[in-house]
Amino acid sequence: MKAVIYDQYGPPEVLQVKEVEKPVPKAHEVLIKVHASTVTAADVRGRSFTVPPAFWLPARIMLGIRKPKRKILGPS
Repeated sequence: MKAVIYDQYGPPEVLQVKEVEKPVPKAHEVLIKVHASTVTAADVRGRSFTVPPAFWLPARIMLGIRKPKRKILGPS
């Protein structure tokens, strides 16, 4: 399947459309096919890492110190 991923924080140019392995649902889970999605303010802030100064350290710990912990944006 195709997904938009990012390996580093930065401007929109860090986003890449790549072919990734299709997720396999675990027991008691379902796989839903998504045809379209939205980009929210949280997605933009997560990718560019523009957060208020007071939240910088907690956000870095939660999202990733040097690079993003999750390469594909969206709910976990």
